[in-house]
Formats: sequence, C-alpha cells, structure tokens
Amino acid sequence: MNQLAEDYADRGVGSIFLYTNEAHPGENYAHHQSMEDKFRTAAELRLQDGVTRPIFLDALTGECHMHFGSMPNMTWILNKRMIPIYKSDWTNAESVRNALEYFVQLPERRKAGETLVPFQVERLDYKDQNQKRFYERLARYGDKSVTEFRESMKAIGLG
Repeated sequence: MNQLAEDYADRGVGSIFLYTNEAHPGENYAHHQSMEDKFRTAAELRLQDGVTRPIFLDALTGECHMHFGSMPNMTWILNKRMIPIYKSDWTNAESVRNALEYFVQLPERRKAGETLVPFQVERLDYKDQNQKRFYERLARYGDKSVTEFRESMKAIGLG
C-alpha cells in the first residue's frame, strides 16, 4: 500500500492508514487502554511494517471503524466530495491499484467528451493467502494471539 500511495500521489490521490485496534491482541500488543498507548503501538507498527503514509488514530471506542463497516482490514477510496467510490472488506494492493487506475482516468474521459453516469458494481476478488507469513506476523503480538486465532478458525470449521 505504501507503493500505491507513492505511485498515485502525483495524480491527486491521497492515502492514509487508519489505525483502529488490534485485531488479534496478545501479551505483546494488548487492547488499548488509552490514546497514549494506542499512539505508542501505532508508532511501533509504523517502524515494524514500514508504513510511510500518515497514520490516523481512531477513537478508543472505534467510532470511525464502526462507521466504515468494522471489518479487520478494510480499504475505502473516497472521491474529493468524500463519496465512497470503492470499498473492500480486505486490503489487497492489486485490487486497489485496479480501482485507482480506473478512477483517475475519469476526468480525462470527461474532458474527451464522454458523458459518464455512475453505477454500482460488486465483484469478488482473490488474494494470495500466505499462511506462513500471516502466522509469523501474528506471532509478534504474542502466543496468546496465535492460540486464540487458531481456536477461532477451528470454531468456524476452518482450522
């Protein structure tokens, strides 16, 4: 996502990382008890994950996260009027790049004389599921995180 932000910055596209909460809290990164705690964790994750985009912190109660759907790894693209033009319940750089490429071309198409009207699309995208990498990253949060995640997957028949 950092690369996408860089690639589209000169095309009028801004990008932020909204830090909501820990999806899999553990002994190393627990549920946040204060905004100061959340800020420290976000700063550590910025370094560990190499996030170069501005990081905005959601409230401890997660109002922004709930407003935008409460999924654990969402991506939204809003136009300049703050109208959602893309929504994904999982962040996938290829899918986001595809959407950005489409939407940044709209002004050129209008200038060329096309009369464009919006319509809704729903599609199913696919991403590479790298379980090993996922569990390696999850382990950063602590053994509790890994154990609870595995148990939750078993509970829904996926483990």
